[in-house]
This record gives sequence, structure tokens and C-alpha cells, in this order.
Amino acid sequence: MKVAVIGGGPSGIVTLKYLLGAHLSLHTSPIEAKLFESEDSVGGTFFARTYKDAELVSSKQLTLYSDFRLPNEPDFLSAKRYIEYLKEYCTHFQLWEKIHLSTTVQSITRDTTGTHTVTYVVKKTGEQLQWECDAIAICSGLHVTPNIPHIPGMENIPLQMHSSDFKGRAQLGENKTVLVLGSGETGADVSYMAVTAPAQRVIMCHRSGFHFAPKRNLKPVFLPFLRKSTEPAPLPNKTDTIPLDNSRASLFDTAYVHPLLRNHTALWTFYDMYVRSILWLNTGTPEGLDQLVGEPDPDKNHVSRIFFNKSGNAGPYISHPYRRSAKYANNRLDKIRRALIQVPIVDTGGKHIDLAPWPESVSDKGVVRFTPTERLEYSRIKNDSVKPDIVIYCTGFRQEFAFFEQHNKLCDDKTKELEANSSEPIKIPQRYPLANEADIRDIWKHHDDTVGFIGFVRPSLGAIPPISEMQAQLWIVNLVAPDYLPRRLLPSSSVPWGSMIKATQGELRDDESHYRLAHPSGSRIKYGVDHESYVYQLALDMGSAMGIVDILWRGLVERWLLTTNRNQTLEGKDSIKGGRGWKLPLVWALGANYNAKFRLTGPWRWEGGAEEQLEGEMWQVICRRRWFWDLFLLSFLPMMIFGPLSFAVWVYATGYWIIFGVEPTSVDLTLGLGGTRKVKQMVNGDADACALKEKMVANGLDFDEGCY
Repeated sequence: MKVAVIGGGPSGIVTLKYLLGAHLSLHTSPIEAKLFESEDSVGGTFFARTYKDAELVSSKQLTLYSDFRLPNEPDFLSAKRYIEYLKEYCTHFQLWEKIHLSTTVQSITRDTTGTHTVTYVVKKTGEQLQWECDAIAICSGLHVTPNIPHIPGMENIPLQMHSSDFKGRAQLGENKTVLVLGSGETGADVSYMAVTAPAQRVIMCHRSGFHFAPKRNLKPVFLPFLRKSTEPAPLPNKTDTIPLDNSRASLFDTAYVHPLLRNHTALWTFYDMYVRSILWLNTGTPEGLDQLVGEPDPDKNHVSRIFFNKSGNAGPYISHPYRRSAKYANNRLDKIRRALIQVPIVDTGGKHIDLAPWPESVSDKGVVRFTPTERLEYSRIKNDSVKPDIVIYCTGFRQEFAFFEQHNKLCDDKTKELEANSSEPIKIPQRYPLANEADIRDIWKHHDDTVGFIGFVRPSLGAIPPISEMQAQLWIVNLVAPDYLPRRLLPSSSVPWGSMIKATQGELRDDESHYRLAHPSGSRIKYGVDHESYVYQLALDMGSAMGIVDILWRGLVERWLLTTNRNQTLEGKDSIKGGRGWKLPLVWALGANYNAKFRLTGPWRWEGGAEEQLEGEMWQVICRRRWFWDLFLLSFLPMMIFGPLSFAVWVYATGYWIIFGVEPTSVDLTLGLGGTRKVKQMVNGDADACALKEKMVANGLDFDEGCY
């Protein structure tokens, strides 16, 4: 098999690596793969569209690939260091000879037999070449084509640029008024860089609010009024606290959660209340980290609907003008709270960032008119005359797949020709889907699994590279060794939010709503996911999510045997050190869903390496957690709530099925219990398969011939 990988960012590189190593893990024929990248370096957006001193907002523990780590680096890598890491990854796994840099893919087409043809141009020579292949991995990313919203009169502002063209403070000049459009992580970063540069004024505009979140767990000060006035306050993000994206325990959060509870809003509701309570307790602002204004609109002000903004350096500068307002300064309850506990407030030196609603228009003289709202920030700025010298669009990117346009237009034209002259049969090649049409875990479209979209979802709190690694694993297994999958995956249209599809002996439960963000109808971005739930679901799809019995056996029994008999080997496990296996179950239960967890078993099992990483690097993260703020509040408390609750739901569901005559084995009661799920129990023999087919067709679903 031949596979083309389009894009040399983190998603493309990891996809190439798994393609080239698939024959070793999946016991198939070797795959011939080529990666095409238009830039002269790997790295994607991190190489081509980042600014000086940019730092990743996701931790190295979560972001780095499962089998290539940087143990001696700080928790958060700079963009420059991350690009170096990607190059080291390519060298380590000998990927360079398969990577074609400075190569622009002009078009991708396929014929009626399904063979794909990639037409590309080598920039240095101008030579146009073609390569035929059997499958295409689209890894061109979410952040390529700038999104420039239309605002009347913007041409009257002297200097305009998109954030992809912004490289550093030097571009801002001195004593300029800077207008930043967008309140995401890039908008917050650019605003912070502007306000700490010699800018005269900085205005950050937003459409519907935002939610600042810390990169690290907070470290509040108890009884701050007892501190000596000369004693320096510790930084809010002191380095001895762990990264926020490492704080969530997976037990009873993603593993061992009954489907009825998993798909209910109870989990989201709990975490929404939980986040607000923690923020209020530490900072007095439940709408965001030290965030007095700019809270999300009511229709999106919920953790299930927002992307957390972890570029919180701008937060103190935005809140500064409002700290002494009557609404906050005279709040008695907050005064009591501040006397007892408070995260130290950053001293801005009197500098501030003006927050404003979205611009409605710009006059001929270059004065901005902001959209009238009922928000506090509008009442403060509505009478100001804001005349920017510079506007920076931090408005994100839009998805474009120009290399598909030629082929899809040809298919559309032939379809019209067939409709106009139906008497003559015309063979039409299959049209290429776009990323928003990928209905199998947002990776490929059903009946078109030779086209995979890797890295086209966005986590609310997490990182895209580890998600891409899991997506690549699932797509490749389905492509070349589908028998490894515990069950056949159905398109997302077959399991809409909260629905259930009746099968032969029970129900096929919704397994998507628990990881999808519930975006409001007007949201531009519709592909948000919860990182922890999504990667766990991908692991379940591959049979890579180990259950408690297996993890205890692996961690305790096998390690004990290795320790008591050093000369004995267990199926090649002599490379695993004995005597410390108790760490493995603890990391499995208390740790976040690191990708290494899902290489303990399943088709991509990493013999010995996954255990070493979890018991080493990830165990150190657990050890860094503070007993009350991290272990109790962020781990044990949720487990104490949702463990018994999930068990109660299981008892209720089992009793209900027994009373009403439905066999418990007809519905999967053990999502995550005991690891791999076997849907073969639901379809037994040809008769049941035919009955299931009839029911699925009646519900408007597609059904491939054959058994699971």
C-alpha cells in the first residue's frame, strides 16, 4: 500500500511515523509513504506562523508524542524548542528520507478505481511531478489560511496585519495605539506583548466573551493580610505547581463511567460548578482567572461550550481598570474571602488593556465605532475616541482544501452531465470529502476510509498533537488491519446527541456526546472536543484502554514475579524493571489520559516502554501534586462523587433490565470496565446480522455486508 501525507506539522509527522512502522505492530505488509510539506522545514504553524518568544500553552507531558520524550526540559516548551523537538523526532525514527520539503501539492484526484494521484511542484526547480497512491492523510492543519472578517472602513487604519504575520514587539513601533481583534490565546498574547512594549494604548476586542484559565494549578496565599508588606508576593503560576492539563484523574471521569451517566449532562454540570467555585475561592472571579470583565455570553458561559484561554498574562492588565469599581471593591463577601485566601495579584505598574466589544465600523478619519452592548466594558469605552495606528487580526484561520477543488468540480460537472443525459452511463469518480464531513470520530467519512483527516479537532483544554497521534493510530488500523478493532465504527449521523439506536438484542448507545463540546448555533468553530474523553474514546475504539484487572495484573503480579525471580522472563518482559509495579495502577487511576496509557495494550502496544514512561515521568507528575489543592480537590473529590454515582446508575440500569425482561448482556454495561469491549456479543451469527441490518436501514443508516 502507498499513502501520501499532506502537511509536515505535528499531525503529519506522527502519521508518517505510524504508517512506516505499521507492519511491525499490525503484522501487515510494509507501507510506502511520502510526506509533502510546502515550507522548507517541518513544524507547520509552529514554524511558519508563530511570533518571537511564543510558548506552548499545553504542557510537555501531554503534548509530546508517547514514544519520544524530553525529561529534562521545563513543563512548557517554547515554540522554537518544539520545532527542534519535531526535527529530533524525525531523526530518531528515520523519517527524513520520506519527507519532501519545499513541495507544494497542487491537486489531488482519483479515478473510478479509487487510485489517488498527487500532483506536486518542487519549489527549487519548478518541476511538476505526480505520485499515485492508495490512501491520503490530510494533515494540513487548522491554522493555515487567515480568517479576515469584513468590517466597514478598516482600510482607514494605517497598518493592518493578521497575527500570522506578527513576529514580535518591534513591529508595533513606539507610542502607537494598537487595536487587537480577537480574544483567544493569540489575541491575549499579542495584547500582552503590546501593553508591555512602548505602546501608547492597547484595545482588545471580543465578540462574545472569553474565559481565562491558568496554565498551572493555582497557588493561593492563606491569610494574606498577615504577610509582611516588604515580603514579595509569589507569582500566581509558581513553577512548583503542576500544569493544569495534568490535573485531571481518569478513574470515574472517563474510565469506569456508566454510559447513562457518561452521556448525561451531570458530569459537565459538576465540572462547570467546580471550575467556578475554584476560581471564585482563589481569585473572586468565577467567570475566569482574575477576570473582572469579558465573561462569555450566557449562551456559551459553560465549560461544555467554551475553549479555555490559557494565555492569561493579559488578564491582570484587562482587569486593572475595574479593581476599584464599586461593584468589586465594596463586595463584603469578597472582602472576607480576600482576607482568608487570595492568589497574589500581578502588579501591572499602572498599565492596562482596554477591553471593547467588536468594532461595528471605522469612520473615514479612522475612528472606531464599537457595537453597543450592555457589558461593563462598553459603558467604559463608548465615549472614547479610539483612533488606532495598527490593527492586528487575531481572528483565527479558516479551513481550505484547494488541492481538492479541481477534482470535486470535475465530479460535480460529470454529475450534472449524467442528470442531463441519463441514457448514457457515465462512471464518476468519488468526490473528496472535507474535514467537516468526516463522520467517523472526525477522522474519515464512512465508505471513504482511504481519506483521513488528522488533527482537525480542537480540544477545550489539552493539545492537538497527542490527539493527532491517537487519530493516526485509529485511522491506520482501520485502513490496513480492521480486524484489530473490537467493533465496527458507525458514522456520527447514526448516533446524534443523546440518542440510542435499537439493535437486535439491545441498544447501540451514543458514544459521541460525552466528548463533543456543545457549541452554540452561531459559533464559527464546530469541532471542539474534550481532550480526556475524546482520546479515551479513540482508545476504546482500538481496544487500547486497559481495565482495572489488567492494570493490577500488569503492575503488581508481573512485577512481583519479575522481582522474585530475576532469571525468569515473562514473554519478553525482562526489559521491565521489577519492584515498583504499584506505581502503574496509581498513575492509571490518578493521571490524565496520557497517550502512553493506551500503549500498554492493543494494536500499538509498546512493550516495556509505556510502563517505563508511566512509572517514571508521569509518576513524577503525580508526586508533584499537593495533597489538598491537587490530589484531594482535583482527583479524590471527583472520584468520591462519580464513583458511587456511576455504581448506583449501574445498579438501577441492571435492575430495570432484569425487571422488564431485557438481558443485561444486550447492552454494554461495562464501558471501560475490564478494558476492551466486544460488540460481537451484540451480533451473533448471520441471522442476527441480517436483523440488525434491517433495523439500521429502517433508521436511515448504511450497513456494510458481512459480520463484525
